[in-house]
Amino acid sequence: MTNDQKYDLEERTAEFGGNIVKFSKEIPQNPVTKPLISQLVRSGTSIGANYCEADDAESRKDFKHKIGICKKESRETKHWLRMIAGAVPNLKEKARKLWNEAKELNLIFNAIIHSTKKKD
Repeated sequence: MTNDQKYDLEERTAEFGGNIVKFSKEIPQNPVTKPLISQLVRSGTSIGANYCEADDAESRKDFKHKIGICKKESRETKHWLRMIAGAVPNLKEKARKLWNEAKELNLIFNAIIHSTKKKD
């Protein structure tokens, strides 16, 4: 993987986190959505943070662990987006677009994990 590709994924995960924050501000807050918003922001923004940590990993094992967290967080983000789409139907289409990006990120991190396992 070249530095340009690493930077692109770093930028992509940061942009995704920013889009999650913007989307979260559009969700009307009530007793149902408030905890969903909190969980969505946590998982959606942690993908980029963990990718940055993986990029600066101290060992191969540390790298694989952090990428695994990125994969888990992207999958969790899909879940929270699905819950919000159900709770706020008028935001379903916006949630779907973010869900698709979370799915793509999950597939990318899965490929990275499989690639690192082949090298072991």
